[in-house]
Amino acid sequence: MAEPPAGAGAGAGAGAAELPLRARLSFAAGHFLNDLCASLWFTYLLLYLHAVLGYGHRLAGALLLAGQVADGLCTPLLGYEADRSAGCGRYGRRKSWHLAGTTCVLVSFPFIFNPCLACKENTPQWAAFIYYLPFIVIFQFGWAATQISHLSLIPELVTSDHEKVELTAFRYAFTVMANITVYGLAWLLLNFQVDQPDRTEHLGIQDVPIFRNLSLIVVVLGAVFSLIFHLGTKEKPYPPGSLPQPEESTPLLQKEPMSPPRPLLIWKDWLLEPAFYQVAVLYMSTRLIVNLSQTYIAMYLTNSLLLPKKYIATIPLVMYISGFLSSFLMKPVNKWIGRNLTYFVGILVILAFASWVTLAGQMGAEIYGAAVLLGAGSATILVTSLSMTADLIGTNTHSGAFVYGAMSFTDKMANGLAVMAIQNLHPCPTELCCPACISFYHWVMVLVTGGIAIAAITSLCCIMVWPIRVRYHGPSYREVAGALPPREVLAALPAGRPS
Repeated sequence: MAEPPAGAGAGAGAGAAELPLRARLSFAAGHFLNDLCASLWFTYLLLYLHAVLGYGHRLAGALLLAGQVADGLCTPLLGYEADRSAGCGRYGRRKSWHLAGTTCVLVSFPFIFNPCLACKENTPQWAAFIYYLPFIVIFQFGWAATQISHLSLIPELVTSDHEKVELTAFRYAFTVMANITVYGLAWLLLNFQVDQPDRTEHLGIQDVPIFRNLSLIVVVLGAVFSLIFHLGTKEKPYPPGSLPQPEESTPLLQKEPMSPPRPLLIWKDWLLEPAFYQVAVLYMSTRLIVNLSQTYIAMYLTNSLLLPKKYIATIPLVMYISGFLSSFLMKPVNKWIGRNLTYFVGILVILAFASWVTLAGQMGAEIYGAAVLLGAGSATILVTSLSMTADLIGTNTHSGAFVYGAMSFTDKMANGLAVMAIQNLHPCPTELCCPACISFYHWVMVLVTGGIAIAAITSLCCIMVWPIRVRYHGPSYREVAGALPPREVLAALPAGRPS
């Protein structure tokens, strides 16, 4: 879909043809590889490094932090570059970056869930850190490039608010399907150990082949879905020089316009928008709830509830089936009660989960009911927060990648620092050495859901009081004075603008 011209109203795309179902499905498939890898990264990385390979809490946390920092730094820079580039030849600018990112993910991710090739039993842990670090950085660069280019396509493919919600829901449905795939495969691989003599109910070095095979299957499946995206998604290419530059091509003097013109916002303009920071805080809070609960749910199951290792596959699977079903309700619910109340309902479900975990203490089969609540609440707040980000961008799709990049930067840095803080607060060097160790992840799950949910409600209240709205930025006095002769300066300034 062509980019709406500057000054187009919110309903500019109201008369445009709706995106066909085939195109929507092809688009949603474009983030499947990222979702598969992210599921393994957030759910199993800490568990794999510590419980399987035997690395300490701080090393496992430091590797995850390094990945989040690399992702956080790459994301806004890639967003800025993706907005400036015009693509490779006739290939769209968003799809060009998507292809580059996908390639980086495919070549680096399998090494992360494989033991260090040159390491031995007496190899120091800092050497393992150095070994894994380059693969993690390449993976996070590719993941960020794929994510930003994919998200930036949403406001370019559709313009209607409800279509944006629907396209985001399709995207999240594929995210949930990716997680279901990962946890389903993990359950199958764990159950294939039944006939092995060294099979135990708890994780150990004997489970290395499970995670290695899981990472290889994930990469192959993701490559197939990425191919579907590139073949089925049509993006209008932007020839070099065709992207509008508001500081050069936007006229300062208009011939009696019917309504004030809306300039195209570049990355510097977004930094002056209060709504930009409102949405960033809400998105960061949302991602903290979703990612930290996903990161620590396996540790909570195996170390606090002392459940067998098969639960690290079945409980996340229940969570994402619940989220998958919830994602299809997003469009009608948003139409009925609006964005803000939809998000609030999702937060209430998250708080219900946190209350259940707090009061129950030890859980058996009832953990499945709690998992349903966490999955449904996470899906609701994530889809709604992404829709709010698309609302913020509006018709400024030319700088959409920078906005998504900046949002992702806050989320990645916050997640990495939060994980490192939690790892450093662990009371003992081993997992099950004292009562404090057993209760530690219990309270981690309560705080990363209930505690952050309260912060998200505060951010939502600010948005309800001061709705998401991009302000008009006219030229400053110095900009006008430098561009026009002195006698035309005052005539060019917007009415009421102080000098």
